[in-house]
Amino acid sequence: MTVLITIFIGLIAGFIARTIKPGNDSMGWIMTAVLGVAGSFLASYAGAALGLYAPGQAAGFIASVVGAVVLLVLVGLIRKN
Repeated sequence: MTVLITIFIGLIAGFIARTIKPGNDSMGWIMTAVLGVAGSFLASYAGAALGLYAPGQAAGFIASVVGAVVLLVLVGLIRKN
């Protein structure tokens, strides 16, 4: 059940990250959702492993959005080259 919740939060985090990140993104909504889910998994499990927050806390959602923004920026830089 935790994985499904992380995927759902990742979808939301991806779309929020896309609205936060400045610039023109040429990727579609599916790639945005995939990067949001990846950022959510990365942020939630890394933060919990480091003991920064427990699963289900609001800090985990904020970290998911930050992780998704970072992944969107990295993919944008890679695609630009």
